[in-house]
Amino acid sequence: MPDADAPEPLNDADADGYLEFLRAIRDASPHTLRATDADLRDLASFLVMRPGAPPLGRVDRQDLRAYLASLARRNAARTISRKLATLRGFFRWLVREGRLEASPMDGITNPRQGRSLPEVLDVDSVLVLLEAPPGDTPQGLRDRALLETLYAAGLRVAELVGLDRAQLDLAAGFLRVTGKGRKTREVPIHRRAVRVIERYLADARPALLGHHAPHDAVFLNRRGGRLTDRSVRRIIDNTVLRAAAARNVHPHMLRHSFATHLLGSGVDLRLIQELLGHESVGTTQIYTHVGIEHLTQVYDAAHPRAHRRAPKREK
Repeated sequence: MPDADAPEPLNDADADGYLEFLRAIRDASPHTLRATDADLRDLASFLVMRPGAPPLGRVDRQDLRAYLASLARRNAARTISRKLATLRGFFRWLVREGRLEASPMDGITNPRQGRSLPEVLDVDSVLVLLEAPPGDTPQGLRDRALLETLYAAGLRVAELVGLDRAQLDLAAGFLRVTGKGRKTREVPIHRRAVRVIERYLADARPALLGHHAPHDAVFLNRRGGRLTDRSVRRIIDNTVLRAAAARNVHPHMLRHSFATHLLGSGVDLRLIQELLGHESVGTTQIYTHVGIEHLTQVYDAAHPRAHRRAPKREK
């Protein structure tokens, strides 16, 4: 049965072929397919205004430089870099397929961008959030288990909502997580999180499932189906309101906090890399900068010589 939410084909043979390649051969996630489709559509919309309105697979470097200039007027550097990464993959595929002799992306570099540090919560703020959902309703128990899992295992939201019951080994205290590129990893979780998840599975999940058809998903919505990314964000927004937290909290902030708190407790950086499922330790190193920044803030707030003005010397 076709996906009712799937966008209409691009009506560009090269683009549609590349999307089918990602779907059928690379087993790309729905999120990757949607992002790739949107990026290719964005370029296609721009090319309509170019002389001759070239199709996607026949653009030249001049077209792409003009497109890059248009992106710079309406997008941040990080967004531009992501779009260019999509196009590099697309044109590399065209070269491998023999439809192009060389990629027109050769020689086009990403815009320079400052490296922004991830936002994190301190330990006390995380604990307040974890205790905020009510513990006497099926949805409250689910929300507690969901938040505990995000923070205990440092999961991405897609990894959380994709969890099936067969991926839980609560007796051993492990989750088997399917991450980016369909790669699996085992992540330990502490006993408190295990107890919260066990209570959810025993008392709340059956109530959420009700008379609906059996489902393998760990975290269910009120209709007995699998939670979505958007639902998780809504749950966290409601939890923040319940906890009367003043700041905006997004799901990835719990993942960032997980890594930063482990690093601050002396856990080796390469172990954190494995727990997060990062390909490169260079990606994980961003959390060392977060730790240094936090340490500087604590120092400035606590050290008497850091925030008091030195007395003037007598002449």
